[in-house]
Amino acid sequence: MKKDNLEQEFVARVTESQGIVHKICNIYCKDEEHRKDLFQEILIQLWKSYTSFRGEAKFSTWMYRVGLNVAIQYFRKGKKRPEETELSAKLQNLPELKKDDSLEEEIRLLYKAINTLNDIEKAIVMLYLEEKTNEEIAEITGITQNYVRVKMNRVKTKLKKILNP
Repeated sequence: MKKDNLEQEFVARVTESQGIVHKICNIYCKDEEHRKDLFQEILIQLWKSYTSFRGEAKFSTWMYRVGLNVAIQYFRKGKKRPEETELSAKLQNLPELKKDDSLEEEIRLLYKAINTLNDIEKAIVMLYLEEKTNEEIAEITGITQNYVRVKMNRVKTKLKKILNP
């Protein structure tokens, strides 16, 4: 496939599923600047690895896997500045998702509690909230379905303790 066609296909797919990247950034970053940096880093890594996407999994599953791996690595490296890479003008101008200013207090508290979790727990909760099956969560995170169930039960217990001390 020609580079222009490949780029157009990539931009269309990422634009359609960009909510995934925004969710990952919102879960892993409290600061707006870090969210922007992480968003850009995820897009760069998605583009760099796009030719390796074989279609064996759904595109959204692949996006979650790449995005979560980038987010976890990004913060394990101490929030270093992402490497500079030229992004296509089409990717630089992706529209931001509109924020709903009327978020309920309960949702804000839930996200605050989620932020206290470790990286893998955050990923599992985010995917669970996206109504992914244990099988899909296992595929995206690279852990077994049984471990997903165990971690999810432990996470639920942790969140209950945090939200209802």
